[in-house]
Amino acid sequence: MPGRLIIAKELADIFKLLAHPDRIRLIEELGSNEKSVSSLADAMTLTAARVSQHLALLRAHRIVEERRDGQRRLYHLTQPDLASWIVSGLAFIEGKVQTVNSQEIRKVKKQWEAGLD
Repeated sequence: MPGRLIIAKELADIFKLLAHPDRIRLIEELGSNEKSVSSLADAMTLTAARVSQHLALLRAHRIVEERRDGQRRLYHLTQPDLASWIVSGLAFIEGKVQTVNSQEIRKVKKQWEAGLD
């Protein structure tokens, strides 16, 4: 039983880490390939500083890793399946969320799945 408690706590910690829209979007953006802070910031229409803060947190929890290419720093998911896992989670919110209709959820899912190929 203690092993199950430890695993449940670890999963809860991951869920807490992912419980921010910007971090979910970062994972989705990194699902297809590695990217720089500036390309992530452009794609997400966020400041580079904000993207860097989220990446630092994700790096601290070993969700993303950094690779240097000359002076550029490129980021990628340590487990790319995480992006697919998040996309599959869209099925859980379809029909349960009042602020987004099912058609919009399907549209986002299609976009995210296309980025994972």
